[in-house]
Amino acid sequence: MTRRSPVHHWPGRPYPLGATWDGTGTNFSLFSEHAEEVELCLFGARGKERRITMADRTAYNFHCYLPGVGPGQRYGFRVHGPWEPEAGHRFNPDKLLIDPYAKAIDGGVDWDESVFGYRMGEDDRVRDDRDSAPHVPRAIVANPYFDWGEDRHPLTPWTDTVIYETHVRGLTMQHPDVEPELRGTYAGLASPPVLEHLIDLGVTAVELQPVHHFVHDHFLHEHGLRNYWGYNSIGFFAPHDEYAAWRHTDGQVQEFKQMVKELHAAGLEVILDVVYNHTAEGDHMGPTLSFRGIDNLAYYRVVEDEPRYYMDYTGTGNSLNVRHPHVLQLIMDSLRYWILEMRVDGFRFDLAAALARELHDVDRLSSFFDIIQQDPVISQTKLIAEPWDVGEGGYQVGNFPVLWTEWNGKYRDTIRDFWRGDSAVLGETATRLSGSSDLYEHTGRRPNASINFITAHDGFTLRDLVSYNEKHNEANLADPDSGESHNRSWNHGVEGPTDDEDVNALRQRQQRNFLATLFISQGVPMLLGGDEFGRSQRGNNNTYCQDNELAWYDWSWLDPTDADEPNEAAGGMTPGEQRSLYQFTRTLIHLRRQHSVFRRQQFFRGREGTSEGSRRGPIGMVDLDWLRPDASAMTDEDWDTARLTALMFFLNGRALPTRDDRGRRVLDESFLVLCNADAVDVTFRVPSSRYGERWRVLLDTAMLREADGWLLGAGDEREVTNRSLVVLRRLDDAAEVGARPR
Repeated sequence: MTRRSPVHHWPGRPYPLGATWDGTGTNFSLFSEHAEEVELCLFGARGKERRITMADRTAYNFHCYLPGVGPGQRYGFRVHGPWEPEAGHRFNPDKLLIDPYAKAIDGGVDWDESVFGYRMGEDDRVRDDRDSAPHVPRAIVANPYFDWGEDRHPLTPWTDTVIYETHVRGLTMQHPDVEPELRGTYAGLASPPVLEHLIDLGVTAVELQPVHHFVHDHFLHEHGLRNYWGYNSIGFFAPHDEYAAWRHTDGQVQEFKQMVKELHAAGLEVILDVVYNHTAEGDHMGPTLSFRGIDNLAYYRVVEDEPRYYMDYTGTGNSLNVRHPHVLQLIMDSLRYWILEMRVDGFRFDLAAALARELHDVDRLSSFFDIIQQDPVISQTKLIAEPWDVGEGGYQVGNFPVLWTEWNGKYRDTIRDFWRGDSAVLGETATRLSGSSDLYEHTGRRPNASINFITAHDGFTLRDLVSYNEKHNEANLADPDSGESHNRSWNHGVEGPTDDEDVNALRQRQQRNFLATLFISQGVPMLLGGDEFGRSQRGNNNTYCQDNELAWYDWSWLDPTDADEPNEAAGGMTPGEQRSLYQFTRTLIHLRRQHSVFRRQQFFRGREGTSEGSRRGPIGMVDLDWLRPDASAMTDEDWDTARLTALMFFLNGRALPTRDDRGRRVLDESFLVLCNADAVDVTFRVPSSRYGERWRVLLDTAMLREADGWLLGAGDEREVTNRSLVVLRRLDDAAEVGARPR
């Protein structure tokens, strides 16, 4: 039932946009450049609708103030204007629209035909006049007040950061120690069992897959699937309501804030994966839920000479029109809201190259980046780019501005190729291990501009990377062919789980190789959640629609009394093997934390002060040296050879350019890293005493134990197992390092 009876309201203010409660009433403001009229729709507990014409308009913002209206009030908008799809206008007041600035949203889309602005089964230019209100979400007036107490941002330096990429729901849905009613929620993520795991593991930040309110796609709905990953945003200010244990009124807002508060108290930063490049409304055949019906031409990039259609740089049907000043404002307002009101610590920008497109090319100096550069709030947070999109010229690794870090896809690809035994990538492997200076140094950035990762949510898990040659996405009923086909993976002789002990041993060794490489590389390591205990998705490398046990984390390995039988959720690993892998990962993270030499603040400079190729000069001035297995110096021919798949490198802890907070020089111990990606065992010789007299084996990925502790002297030999990595620590550093600040 709809009422248009008079409601007492005042003109209100054009800013701030959205619904803002001040303690006595709520101000509503909505931007639309091309609309002719806007109605504010208020909904009662039983769904009864009251419409209020927002008669006042300032600078394209329609606004009004309602005394007595406060938190919990459900609302939406109906926007009147021309229905001219061929001119890019798709106004339809029969469609209830979500406030783009809504701080809380209740419910989803049930995909009744009325949610489409046009008549289904006909041309998209034929308008549909059925009311969509019963079938779409409601915005909710939110209470902005929250007791943050003594909350502080951890402010972890980039050099000390270890990122744990995870999913709010999947992380805890099967955790036995999380209260059942909290599983899959913000509260569950901040529960003691999960915090204890993250703290013990040693990570410093959680990077959450999208928490902006999103929509489950129509084609997934038709197949009984859901958009598990959430890269289908419709509300850039509202935490997704399905992740809240307390969904009454605006409970999701309070619960999200409490989660951040608990994570901060544990010393953990919160980074959000944000999707500002497109929305859930899809292409011209998609639903009318918000932006399309409010002002299609302002919000979306349309084809210049055919504005009925959208430019699509994302593969989702539309791209936000970041060239429009109001769309830029929307994104910046959203970022500032999550920083100032929700207190998150940073953002990972999905398909960030799409945001840089001012015309058809990616422009590194686009308005989007200029505005962030000068913003006193956003510029001080952690900014991570996924530096590509699906458009022409969209692969932009290394081209983002100075404040930005980037997912380093070249690191991922190179390290995968190296451990498969590809000798052609030996030189590039050295570059990636040492911080990818070829990508970042020319823009004035440092090694921490490189977010290093082996696996991420999009692709194989680490266990599957070593268990499958091909993707197995049959469970994606709506789209079984989706997902990357060229994964640089290797099943080591058998596709999927096997009883072959040799294959299983090699797979476990390769998992340890990848993890060890990740945490001794210069740059910022990102660990995919669950890789620390061998989580498998049974070969599915695109679980975007798998909101079930296939993608949820299996925590059964935590039970020390569990029978040591192969676990399908870990690709055939036993719980004991999973616990061993967890301890190995934990050891690596803590090793990195203890030693500055693995997390340098500046790029290596090589043999500074000596002529090229010279072996003269104090070894203390050599910060990095690359050596053959026989301890001779690597030559240009060695780097170019198609035969060499093993090498050694020296990290000098006495040649760090690092200063502590008081300006004192930082010293660290020195290390030798022996990498054998060959299919056969290789004998390595410890280099001459110029590098160090005595060494202790600290880590060997071919051994189930964390280290064997063997002592080696200069010139000694050690056989390194095929496809394994060994780390040696120089013993004569200990006294000097222990006496100096680090």
